[in-house]
Amino acid sequence: MTVVLCGFDGVEADGEAEGVGLSGQAAHGAFGADEYVISADEKTSVQARCRCHPTLAPGQARAMRVNHTYGRGGALAYLAAYDVHHAKAFGRCEPRTGIAPFMALVGQVMAQEPYASAKRVFWVVDNGSSHRGKKAADRLTAAYPNAVLVHTPVHASWLNQVEIYFSVVQRKVVTPNDFTDLNEVADRLRAFEDRYNATAQPFQWKFTTTDLDDLLARLDRHTADHPEESSAAKAA
Repeated sequence: MTVVLCGFDGVEADGEAEGVGLSGQAAHGAFGADEYVISADEKTSVQARCRCHPTLAPGQARAMRVNHTYGRGGALAYLAAYDVHHAKAFGRCEPRTGIAPFMALVGQVMAQEPYASAKRVFWVVDNGSSHRGKKAADRLTAAYPNAVLVHTPVHASWLNQVEIYFSVVQRKVVTPNDFTDLNEVADRLRAFEDRYNATAQPFQWKFTTTDLDDLLARLDRHTADHPEESSAAKAA
């Protein structure tokens, strides 16, 4: 059966789907009401930087002022799972990334309804070491038989919708980085999750396989029409 989650078509076989894109838009009747798409990844090295002088909020005709010197308060990893249909984020802070922290995130989500009793829950991830390859897919299915691991194409982790959520976190939570310690970082991230889940709407993912084909065709035409540019790029 062909599963279309976004811009890439993936063929499900033996519990594994490959090369699948990410909006979670149901296509060709592939998804039922009890099937879900979770986009997951890790945001590494979220640091606590304690500024030597207090950050000044922006005022009239004055930008925010952030002192450039700071003390280091350590770093943590922020793991997040994003339900692309329902715009709901699940997160947790860990000292570091790895298989165990990722599986803890999976357990945090899969223990809740509607995912616990769903027919299938697709987990879309990149090819990071915490969830790479068939071993990771088998490990996930062994722990949660209704879970299916889906990998983005290599070097295409930007297709994963959780990266958009991380971009929001970076702009609205982590920047400017002015935290006294890692506990304050974790508290701020949890508070943001609650606020985000209360108001968020699903991302309107518009980049389709047709768009990708058109882009690749334009690149091919440009290369054919300007061979000197291609040669110069290779020489460089």
